[in-house]
Amino acid sequence: MSTVGRGELRIYLGAAPGVGKTFAMLGEATRRRSRGADVVVGVVETHGRRHTAALLEGLEVVPRRCHSHRGVELAEMDTDAILLRRPEVVLVDELAHTNAPGARHAKRWQDVEELLAAGIDVISTVNVQHLESLNDVVRDITGVVQQETVPDEVVRRAQQVELVDITPEALRRRLSHGNIYRAEQVDAALGNYFRPGNLTALREIALLWVADQVDLALARYRSDHHITSTWEARERTLVSVTGGPESETLIRRAKRIAARVGGELVVVHVVRGDGVAGVTPSDLMRMRRLAEGLGAAVHNVVGDDVPAALLEFARSINTTQLVLGTSRRSRWARVFDEGVAARVIRESGPIDVHLVTHDLADSRRLRTPAVGRTRRRAVLAWLAALLAPAAATGLLALLDRFTSLNSQGVLYFVVVLGVALLGGVGPAVLAAVLSGGLLNFFFTAPRYSLTIAQPDNLITLVVLMLVAVAVAMLVDTAANRARDARTAAREAELLTLFASHVLRGADLPALLGRLVEVYGHRSAALLRRPAPGAAPVVAAAVGPDPAPSAEEADTCCEVADGEFVLALRGPALSARDRRVLRAVTYQSVGLLRQTELADEAAGARAVAEGDRLRRALLSAVSHDLRTPLASIKAGVSTLRSPDVVFSPGDTAELLTDVEDATDHLTTLVDNLLDSSRLAAGAVHPQLQVVSCEEVVHRALTGLHPAGRVVVQSPGDTPDELLPTVLADPGLLERVLANILGNALRHAPHGAITVSASERAGRVEIRVADTGPGVSQEAIGHAFEPFQRLGDTDTSTGVGLGLTVVRGLTEAMGGSVGAEDTPGGGLTLVVDLPSGATVGAAR
Repeated sequence: MSTVGRGELRIYLGAAPGVGKTFAMLGEATRRRSRGADVVVGVVETHGRRHTAALLEGLEVVPRRCHSHRGVELAEMDTDAILLRRPEVVLVDELAHTNAPGARHAKRWQDVEELLAAGIDVISTVNVQHLESLNDVVRDITGVVQQETVPDEVVRRAQQVELVDITPEALRRRLSHGNIYRAEQVDAALGNYFRPGNLTALREIALLWVADQVDLALARYRSDHHITSTWEARERTLVSVTGGPESETLIRRAKRIAARVGGELVVVHVVRGDGVAGVTPSDLMRMRRLAEGLGAAVHNVVGDDVPAALLEFARSINTTQLVLGTSRRSRWARVFDEGVAARVIRESGPIDVHLVTHDLADSRRLRTPAVGRTRRRAVLAWLAALLAPAAATGLLALLDRFTSLNSQGVLYFVVVLGVALLGGVGPAVLAAVLSGGLLNFFFTAPRYSLTIAQPDNLITLVVLMLVAVAVAMLVDTAANRARDARTAAREAELLTLFASHVLRGADLPALLGRLVEVYGHRSAALLRRPAPGAAPVVAAAVGPDPAPSAEEADTCCEVADGEFVLALRGPALSARDRRVLRAVTYQSVGLLRQTELADEAAGARAVAEGDRLRRALLSAVSHDLRTPLASIKAGVSTLRSPDVVFSPGDTAELLTDVEDATDHLTTLVDNLLDSSRLAAGAVHPQLQVVSCEEVVHRALTGLHPAGRVVVQSPGDTPDELLPTVLADPGLLERVLANILGNALRHAPHGAITVSASERAGRVEIRVADTGPGVSQEAIGHAFEPFQRLGDTDTSTGVGLGLTVVRGLTEAMGGSVGAEDTPGGGLTLVVDLPSGATVGAAR
């Protein structure tokens, strides 16, 4: 048994029935039992396969518990007996199985969850078509609707998921040899569910699903063990774009590279910390639409150091291929700064870097303004303040015979001006003091003395000082304004990014996820205080281990008078980033309140719709309930009248009228009850393979068709029966009874034809009449409540018959439609899963 409190789950995943999941599970059980483990069989479905049944020999089988449903005994896994037995390992076949009514849980995977919670290890099996997220994909490929599904999260939580793989050709041979189904089922299975194309597609889906789970497990392992180096376990291509016009070329080229290596494509845009982007929101939106159209994921990250931020993100997602555009900077600019591409290539390590040329290569681009002082520039300014006056002094000493005091002062003036342009006030003042002192010491009489003999020399020193301070102050002012402009541009770009994410319909977790990604945090949580002084509750959270309170967060932002707090865990944010964070917090609160208002509005709409339906129902039935009751009352009162003696024929006629009115009233009440059950979601069909032939004949009972309903044989021989369908027999009988009743009522003289045909795993049941028919506009409203297809005679009912037909059919996984009958009339078509195909797939 597992050493932790919760048991471990191991799942054998297959692409189709018969690949060997149960066989592999029993083999693992035999191996564990041989090593001394306490293994029991909770439930194993052999489906009559002798090789599978042989592996059960020697294993302890927990007897199943029988549940009686509609006179049929159904055996299900006895969860209570297994919990009482408490083995180390239990085998539970077919994880997606639906239990019989009255069982402990509705689904078998819920039984498994209870066993795991009790500390029992479970080995189970499941087919890929039963995964909830892939159900519609498999339906589109095979034409078979899988009614039994299991949430993907249940399978993802398994400690081990092992794919049992087999080629489509080998599986079809196994089927042909009778190792999967009985001989009489083989031909139908080979021609339907087990077609080579179906099996190939299912196999690819299974392989891709397992590959995704392996990739997620690898990402968790790398994160848990703080591994940042690239592991080339799976090809992943990352393309870095600026959002400029060359971005489209880069994305398309990267898509071709990713397709060539069979890998995933990721697009990243690095938002510069200095705000110098030169990209409009429309450019970024166009780039995002192109990337998403090519199936690429788009990410944004913030970084002052673009190469470092890009490589850090590339390593975090385990990138193997990195695509960059060639530099748009001039050759002279690259002499002094190697650029992003050159540094990425130098520091990329095992990541392959592709440089893509484009039409804008070597063209001018927006540069960082020269007045933007960086730390490197400040150091250079102080060095220049020390060295430039000394260099000027050395040069003037060599040219002393050819220069005068005026030209010497001008050179020092140029030196001070240059230092003032390069640095700030401090370096400029230092350069001015040194320049004035050197000029006075070396070139002003008396030389080699700091004595100022003439007033104009003093004026020269003062002017040098004033000019240095004025120019330096001007440079600092311009630098501060440029820095503010860059900060505003960066904030605007980030706000545009988050706002566009909200406008595209992102929900609250998606917005928080984008925030975590952009700033490189581990987790984010929106906390809400329901009342002053109360402990906060987590309204939404993303990432591992989100902060449960503001005190435990690394960065937090409060809005709405402290009612909401956005708590982040990760690197601390600067003051400029906190302004953006505050805006994102307001957006998060807005999304939360929008969701709450939408829920309230949906509830109000449901209440209003229910109230409208109730009023319409009362209005519609006020007369329709009285009409049959009045007929019954009149007939019974007449028969009981002591003043009139009726003949046997008159008595029979009155009783027939009473019976007809009673039948009409029963139908009306049944439709009202069915409509109410459908509206309340209380219809839970018990699907099984049923014969259309039998259901049609049961539906005709009580309709008195007088031989007007003709059931057409689907084949050339009249004795061939209608095909089987997967449906609830009782509900399907109600559906056909309503349709046939409508046809008999609206076509009182013509014949009613019932036929059924099977195609692509579906069965169409067609009921055609030769009545007056309806217009195309009326057909579109035929299945709405209180519609009588243009019939204004309220004695025919309240117009709920076809509404009930649609609701019951959809509850069974089918659909219903209406079309014109050739030659005149109306044909109703009920589409349901074929019982033969579903039976073969099981």
